[in-house]
This record gives sequence, C-alpha cells and structure tokens, in this order.
Amino acid sequence: MKKLIFIIAVSLTSSFKAQVLTPKASPIAKIQQKVGLADIQIDYSRPSVNGRVIFGELIPYGQMWRLGANENTKITSSEALIFGKDTLKAGTYALFAKPGENNWEFYFYKDYSNWGLPEKWDDSKVALKVSASAVISKEFTENLTLQFEELKSSSAKITLTWAQTKVTLPFALDTKTKVLASIDKTMAGPSANDYHQAATYYFNENLDLKKALEWSTKAVEMRGTSAYWMTRLKAQLQAANGDFKGAIETAKTLSCFAPTIPLSLLVAPHHFHVGLYRYFGQTHSPRCAAHCVAPPLDCRPRTRHIYAA
Repeated sequence: MKKLIFIIAVSLTSSFKAQVLTPKASPIAKIQQKVGLADIQIDYSRPSVNGRVIFGELIPYGQMWRLGANENTKITSSEALIFGKDTLKAGTYALFAKPGENNWEFYFYKDYSNWGLPEKWDDSKVALKVSASAVISKEFTENLTLQFEELKSSSAKITLTWAQTKVTLPFALDTKTKVLASIDKTMAGPSANDYHQAATYYFNENLDLKKALEWSTKAVEMRGTSAYWMTRLKAQLQAANGDFKGAIETAKTLSCFAPTIPLSLLVAPHHFHVGLYRYFGQTHSPRCAAHCVAPPLDCRPRTRHIYAA
C-alpha cells in the first residue's frame, strides 16, 4: 500500500512539473551572413501583422521600439561596420529603432541583456545612432523580416520589411585593408616561428632531418641566436645530420651555456650527440637565456642530469 501511494505521489509531482509546449506568437529567428571577411549574425523575434495597422498605430511614430518582440534584437559582427562616416566596433549590440513616416533612427546599444526596452535608457550605452529612409513597399510582409541584401566584398544592406514598410540600412567594411595585410604576410613567406615549429615537428618525428635543418637555420637567421630555443634546435639538428663541428660552433653562440659544457661531452661524435642533446635539453631552465652576458649562479650546469653515453 505504501509503495502504491509513493508511486502515485511521484506521478503527481512529475505531472505538476510538466509544462505545456505551445508555439510562440513571435517566432525566434537567426540570420547569419558572411560579408567580405566579416561574420555577421542577427537574432530577433518575428511578430505578425495579424490584421493590425503596425506603424503609426501599434508602433507610434517617434517612439523607441525594440525592433521585434520579446528579448532584445541583437546584432553581432566579427569586424567593424561602417555606416556613412561612423564606425561601429566589432562586437554584440542590442538593436533598437525609432520609426518615422519617412525616416527611421537605429540605435546600437551596448547592453543587450534586456527584455524589450531598458527600464532606464542610458545614452552613454548608445554605441552608434544611424538614420535610414523608409519607403512604402508594393509587397505585403506578414511577419517582421530582417535580411541582408546586395552583398559585395566590402558592403551590404540590412533591410527591414513589415506590413508595407521597407527600411534599408546600408553599411560598409574595410575589407581592402584586411586583404592587403593578408597578401603582404603570405607573400613575405613563413615567419621564424613557422620555420621553427616545422623543424621541431620533423625533428621529433625523425622525418627529413636535412629539410628540418634548413628550416631551423632560416628561423635562427630571422630571429638571431638570442632566441636560444631555436639555436638549440639548430645545434641538435646539425648533430643529428652528422655535422658535429657545426653543432659545436652553434652551441658556442649560446654564451650562457657554452662555457660550462664539460669537455668530456665534446670529445667524440658519439658522446657529443648524446651529451649535447641532454645538456641543452635538460640541464638549464629557460630563464638562463636571459642572462647571456653574466649568467646567475643557478645557470650553472646541473651535472646530475648529464648521463654517460
């Protein structure tokens, strides 16, 4: 009996927690668009006309409107958007509007966490205010619709249509500067770090060690021997390629380390290969490289980490 009562109680509790699912009167919409190199997204709700007079009655002219329904309409851009002479920084903003018969004002608001309009409007949070022309559309649009039109590599238009009203908000992007910078970087070739990372991978995976040495040498030439981690890799690769004399000379440029290398490690190629690798790989902390002129006491070799070959 107790078990039966418990089952009934659990069932009643579950039924009380259950919620009836119904569609929203103003469906949520999301539009994503690539314009030039920018990723732009608008999140909004789409109320319907439903036989009403929208602008001038339901939404009075000259009053702030949340540009949709329910939560804030939000616009997010990965790049700065240029509206006329004004620039909107990359980021996420709430988008509000003040409709007029012939002209609208759009407000990009920094606080986008509101439900509808902010309880207290704060002009300091307006990142940008933009004006746009409104026209009467020949086509009737039942649900509020926002979309991107006339897409080009450096510009596009955000259009708002609802009932028989259409508002167009053109914007531009500085795509040219981004593309030219990308071209310059690519045509200049890989960076020192690119060469070093490629050489490191080849060295660790024991691939084409001659090619790895070429890349490592280029990295050192570009960064200089002060980049001790790159110089160390070059010495290791020279040794791995059998150029022990060159490896020793490269190792000597690491003035923080070279004076304290035990000579016993540099006598024979066999000992050198193992000793150099272990010495430069295990006996010093990275901070030693910052003291190449007068190394501190703790830069002295930790001989207990040097193993016999």
